[in-house]
Amino acid sequence: MRKLYDFQLSGNCHKVRMMLAMLDLQYEVEAIDLLKGEQHAPEFLELNPMHKVPVLDDDGLILADSAAILIYLARKYGREDLYPDDPAAMTHIQKWLSFSVNEVFNGLALARAMVIFNRELDEKAVHAVADIALNTLESRLTIAEWLALDRPTLADIACYPYTARIEEGNISLEAFPATRAWIARVEGLPGFIPMPTAG
Repeated sequence: MRKLYDFQLSGNCHKVRMMLAMLDLQYEVEAIDLLKGEQHAPEFLELNPMHKVPVLDDDGLILADSAAILIYLARKYGREDLYPDDPAAMTHIQKWLSFSVNEVFNGLALARAMVIFNRELDEKAVHAVADIALNTLESRLTIAEWLALDRPTLADIACYPYTARIEEGNISLEAFPATRAWIARVEGLPGFIPMPTAG
């Protein structure tokens, strides 16, 4: 049995849903409504004491953290192309996985959360990080089709959701043509499923 503890509007959850779809793996969904605080329920805290989604139960193996889940799924279910067993390649991918949970989350995800979830944050600070994230992506994608290697990897899956939905945070992608082209390439991958829109 495989179960994903999920919140539909979470980009971190969407990364895992994308990966499961690309692997054609069946799973049950247990919806966790973050807006109602269900991530703080005692039964959920037994799964993840950090009260965050996603959490994946893969036949009794409990996994938390989207990046860790992506690595596990790629290596267990035969997608070494997405996370190869090569130190240099792994390092390039890991750099972007870290970028996804730092600059992308603290900039793009939080800018979106301020709008669609009414999060009270320092808008100027969040937008400054978002600007760094978008310019970093654009710089890389101006010279390469994919983030880490010469093909799609976990780096692209990890950075896609919050980048693709940043306009929900009232930040335009008009000035980032290479990033927009990369979003389209990710959306053309076999098994791709779209990130749900807010509202």
